[in-house]
Amino acid sequence: MRKLNSTNTKNRNSIDAHCGMAHTLSLIGGRWKPGILMRLLPGKLRYNELRKGLVGVSERMLVLQLRELESDGLVKRIVYAEVPPRVEYELTTDGRSMQALLVSLSDWGVARLKKKAPVKVEAGPEVEEGVTRLKKKPAAKV
Repeated sequence: MRKLNSTNTKNRNSIDAHCGMAHTLSLIGGRWKPGILMRLLPGKLRYNELRKGLVGVSERMLVLQLRELESDGLVKRIVYAEVPPRVEYELTTDGRSMQALLVSLSDWGVARLKKKAPVKVEAGPEVEEGVTRLKKKPAAKV
């Protein structure tokens, strides 16, 4: 948790309040938020469907990111009164309004990866539905 009265927090809050780009990046910034939003573009997803679509995300991190997106008004959490409990997530109107932005960011990133000199990664990126994932490399035998 960040100190509310620190200079860093005050500066960040000031920039977010006056700069649209900074505000947008504060809402969708991070490793998992863009992927979560992209996965929800086609429609509602249950928690496990969302988790399986985001390779490498821990349950704790996914829950934290979903809560932040929900508190920012980009994602809606729907709880059904059933046994066992069923929870679905979908984009709000504000979240859906980011579709063009998210697709543009994804397209730019894919094009950039194609132009960029290959890094020492033995498995190349796999692009599926606008979300880039790295293929898992089998463990080397010693």
